[in-house]
Amino acid sequence: MKNKPSLPLSYRLAVASRVLAAVVGGYLLASLASVCMSLWLPLSRADAVISGMLSSFVFYLLAVIWCFACRTATRAWFGVLVPSAVLATLAGLAYWMTRP
Repeated sequence: MKNKPSLPLSYRLAVASRVLAAVVGGYLLASLASVCMSLWLPLSRADAVISGMLSSFVFYLLAVIWCFACRTATRAWFGVLVPSAVLATLAGLAYWMTRP
């Protein structure tokens, strides 16, 4: 029985990094998108929260697709973390604007 050549460690680490970016980064992006939509949508509080929660599934899906469509794992991380930082800034801005 012949030994099959195994994949290099760098490739395995790149795939693991993409999986981590998709799971953790996608969850972060989806939750921040949900928070921002519930704070910024001009709807009643309940409707804005439901809309934000339902749209978070779309954001999570797009983040996972993005992470595995990128050429490098670094680009996948930046593609998830930069929009997350923008959404966190928008959520903080909404918090400070509504604070008494």
